[in-house]
Amino acid sequence: MKYIETGSFDPCFNLAVEEYLFNRISGSKETIFMLWQNDPTIVVGRFQNTLEEINYEYVNSRSINVVRRISGGGTVYHDRGNLNYTFIVDRDSEHVFDFGTYCKPIVEVLRQKGVKADFNSRNDLTIEGKKFSGNAQHMRKGKLLHHGTLLFDSDLSVLSSALNVSPEKFVSKGLKSVRSRVTNIKPHLKEHMNVNEFKSFLLAEIRFEGQGFEEYKLKDKELGEIKDLADNKYRAWDWVYGKSPEFSEKKEYRFSFGKLEALLNVINGVIQNCKFYGDFFSSGNLENLEKDLSGIKYERESIIEALEHKQIGHYFNGADKKEIIDFLSP
Repeated sequence: MKYIETGSFDPCFNLAVEEYLFNRISGSKETIFMLWQNDPTIVVGRFQNTLEEINYEYVNSRSINVVRRISGGGTVYHDRGNLNYTFIVDRDSEHVFDFGTYCKPIVEVLRQKGVKADFNSRNDLTIEGKKFSGNAQHMRKGKLLHHGTLLFDSDLSVLSSALNVSPEKFVSKGLKSVRSRVTNIKPHLKEHMNVNEFKSFLLAEIRFEGQGFEEYKLKDKELGEIKDLADNKYRAWDWVYGKSPEFSEKKEYRFSFGKLEALLNVINGVIQNCKFYGDFFSSGNLENLEKDLSGIKYERESIIEALEHKQIGHYFNGADKKEIIDFLSP
């Protein structure tokens, strides 16, 4: 298994490293592992509406980076007190999200230090009920990218101010505030350790499928291609913010599988176009589903017909077809 250092605190470059490595391991059966840090950054999920997820005025005034990753899930905050970890593997299954396998090594290492870490069964790691790690996955053609945050000594006041968390999330989950439900790892350690020492400890002790890691250094040609990807994709306004279509109907609901928002442009009773946003996970091409719902009558029967042969769980992991039909129907 290979361990790779990015040598950078630039979020665009680091996310480009992930994508570059993800695209080149096909059939190798080689596991890639990364530990990396970013300067202050908001990272939104692949399917989220960026401007609705961030406190733009605060983020802009503090020169906090805003980037979009290729995986689904929700918005997270990075700074140099946060450590990110990544597994990139070749896997036979394309459709099953498996967070436990990749969170388990982190939990085991933390418990060595007496930290009462737990996996909450969806995609978060917690200490005494408080979240310290949000995890996300991206799958394509049998390959899987799993990455997560590890809040070690982050500025939680910035985290709570930079995110624009919708009130309905707190109502549905009985939560009080962002800061009240997150924690850093550092206060739970029995010995003093800074983030660099914690990183060294993780790298020395973590095991995946019984194996450790050997370091691989990126070559100049690879670094050049990664820089191009960072500049042309991850710094591009269209990728980070995108352009929301015109819409006449907006539907929003928090399901068990995550928040789902649908923007529908309906003219004379016909859906002209459709766009989905949310913090869900998907192993399908959402654009195909959006196209299938465009050009049909805005009525339950037509929506049922459009989705009849669709594997809804492929597009919204954990979703039931009936609840999506109920959600979209007028």
